[in-house]
Amino acid sequence: EEKLGNLLWDIYHATETEIHDKTITAPIDTLLTFICKKNNIERSNIKLHVIMKDEINACTLPDRHLVIFSGLLKSCENESELCGILGHELAHMEKNHVMKKLIKEVGLATLISVTTGKAGSQVAKELAKTLSSTAYDRELEREADFASVEYLSNAHIDPEAFATFLFRIAKGTENLPEQLFWVSTHPDSEERAEKIIERV
Repeated sequence: EEKLGNLLWDIYHATETEIHDKTITAPIDTLLTFICKKNNIERSNIKLHVIMKDEINACTLPDRHLVIFSGLLKSCENESELCGILGHELAHMEKNHVMKKLIKEVGLATLISVTTGKAGSQVAKELAKTLSSTAYDRELEREADFASVEYLSNAHIDPEAFATFLFRIAKGTENLPEQLFWVSTHPDSEERAEKIIERV
């Protein structure tokens, strides 16, 4: 998992521009650290990356790499909305959804061959694409949503802001089916938002 995470992050790092400006990264790091502290989640081994890309997207890679796209930051109207997304991605990490998804979709043998260098770089690129552009199954998405609600509640952050974000982005991207957005890679966003409100 560690090798796979480093390999996939290297692909992002080689093809995208990582943001190192502390005025952008420090506030995100502070929010992430706060949520982790309030939920007894080990923060020190989470690798936070912010990349310059207009897509409204975020993804989690193996070995606790959290990748946030600048387009997602611009789409959040307040820090509570961003915290909802951070909580959701944290849940994918904490519940090992990332490896479950990869094993289900590409198989353990392929993952091993990628980490040993036998599969070739193109397969690794496809894995990176899989994690950023295809959805987890509905059960895992709901589990991550509800965990995010719990994380936010424990941190005294309003979880309804997460639902508001889903509603707004779903409406805003209805006519852009070809674009890659965080909400389009997580299907049934309006239904998910309603379930989040019910959970709250």
